Amino acid sequence: MTTKIKKSLHTELGHSTPDRITVRGRDLPSEILGHLNLGDMAFLELTGRIPTPQESVTFNAIVVTLVEHGVTPSALAARLTYAGAPEALQAAVAAGLCGLGTVFVGSTEGAAKMLYEAIPFGEKPSRPLADMAKDIVADHRARKLIVPGLGHPLHKPIDPRTPRLFQIAAENGLSTHYVALMQAVQEEAERVSGKSLPINATGAIGAIAAEFGFPWKIIRGFGVMARAIGLVGHILEEIDDPMAIEIWQRVEKEAGGPHQD
Repeated sequence: MTTKIKKSLHTELGHSTPDRITVRGRDLPSEILGHLNLGDMAFLELTGRIPTPQESVTFNAIVVTLVEHGVTPSALAARLTYAGAPEALQAAVAAGLCGLGTVFVGSTEGAAKMLYEAIPFGEKPSRPLADMAKDIVADHRARKLIVPGLGHPLHKPIDPRTPRLFQIAAENGLSTHYVALMQAVQEEAERVSGKSLPINATGAIGAIAAEFGFPWKIIRGFGVMARAIGLVGHILEEIDDPMAIEIWQRVEKEAGGPHQD
């Protein structure tokens, strides 16, 4: 009979003793508090190191972009959940976060995955980016899939967040072939569709996150972290100036009444 060896349980993220709290090998009170802002702390948690000044500016711009975007479905979900369970603020935030997927915020993941499949991280483009873009767009069209990171129901012909994000990335040395490929994909998608398909903020963030080398499976988490802050803000506003009950009552009245074309 063989004895199964138990897996060693270990984390590099954080550890506490009665008189010490360590995060990524650094003493929380003396080395982190008062030294790192929230974005830099997130970067440390994810990578195990403090960002360079250029990385800090760019990463903070990414997460700040995703904090707030008005009364979105996620904000509505949070407000309505809070109206029904005001004793559980965390449940209301969680309800809003559950709506971050391939349509809202989470498309950062799809954009980064698309770019990594064309150019694995650490490698250089094997072909002209325009040719890669043609293949990417043709593949999505053949499978009747939306190209992630393109188009926006409101922001047309330009998502105002995108050029600023790309500017910040370029100014800080984080704009190479992934950003360029995302731009080439947009040009090709617009050419074959004949439609205005701006690179939206999540497409820009997916490209810039790929420049950092973050694994695509974790990039949606940037939106989760950032939007949690925004949802707490929505709940505070809901406390001070509620709209959720009004929304519920109006939808109940209008959706339940006679159908009108």
